[in-house]
Amino acid sequence: MAGQQPTGTGTARNGRAMLAEFGQRYGILAALVLVCVGLALANEFFLTQRNMVNVLRQASINGILAIGMTFVILTRGIDLSVGSVVALAGVVSASFASTSATAAVSGAPHPTLLAIAVGLGTGILAGAVNGWLVARHKVPAFVVTLGMLSAARGLTLIYSGGRPVPGLSDGYRALGTADLFGIPMPVVLFAGVFLGAWFVLEATRFGRHVYAAGGNPHAARVSGIRVERVRMAVYVISGALAGLAGMILAARTGSALPQAGIAYELDAIAAVVIGGTSLAGGVGRVTGTLIGALLIAVVNNGLDLMGVESYYQQVIKGGLIVAAVMLDQARHRAA
Repeated sequence: MAGQQPTGTGTARNGRAMLAEFGQRYGILAALVLVCVGLALANEFFLTQRNMVNVLRQASINGILAIGMTFVILTRGIDLSVGSVVALAGVVSASFASTSATAAVSGAPHPTLLAIAVGLGTGILAGAVNGWLVARHKVPAFVVTLGMLSAARGLTLIYSGGRPVPGLSDGYRALGTADLFGIPMPVVLFAGVFLGAWFVLEATRFGRHVYAAGGNPHAARVSGIRVERVRMAVYVISGALAGLAGMILAARTGSALPQAGIAYELDAIAAVVIGGTSLAGGVGRVTGTLIGALLIAVVNNGLDLMGVESYYQQVIKGGLIVAAVMLDQARHRAA
């Protein structure tokens, strides 16, 4: 009959649609599995238990940053300042846990919980400034966080005098070196942050507001959602997680370095976009970010095992970011 399509054509279209949906849901996981298989065949040490633990440890800091970045990007924002906040929070926090006569604050080392609270507070303050300018004063997020990137790095150098903060207390160093039932503490903290973020985004009212504020801000306002408050909150979350990552990094290395965290924001954004979160906002899952962070860690680790120089690794990583953004744009046009 006129107007009817051949059955074969309809079946083919349905098949392509199902394949596209499968690719959107599980493509990144399939890519991770294929990369792991390829590296396992290329290097006998890749799948050893020691190396797998090392991959998870390497993924933890970027993963924590990427989870905070997920909240921001879901609301159509961006946070370019997380790398500098990592350094600032790490240096300030470490100065409260240091035994150094020149780098520690008066009376240090203070209790570990106080040092942790100071690190988190530093990150929260930086995130609150970003969020206030973006949400309240409508300054583009790119401009605000680029300014914070420079300001936080400068404050780090001022606070530390351009010198590392060494001599960290054993309790503080446990954040980066201790194990819990054989699992490195950074991995435990990463898992805890992931589970908390997953619950917030999937099962709470605030999580629904994050998606609504990014998907259609006008409709969200009409429905009674305080979009500005949501945007403020996601930058605070990103800052807090950057502070946590800074403390873990300082604890792992044994001293807080003022030059720490350089270009960390690029890896975090890459993990989020590779994981399927749309730069247009409102679309994405923290589970995808988890897989994206693991994929970046696996690629970095595999290239190290194969002796690829760091310069080439940066080129490969840049290619991954561009490819992920192109894929995101293609998905957005098709939607």
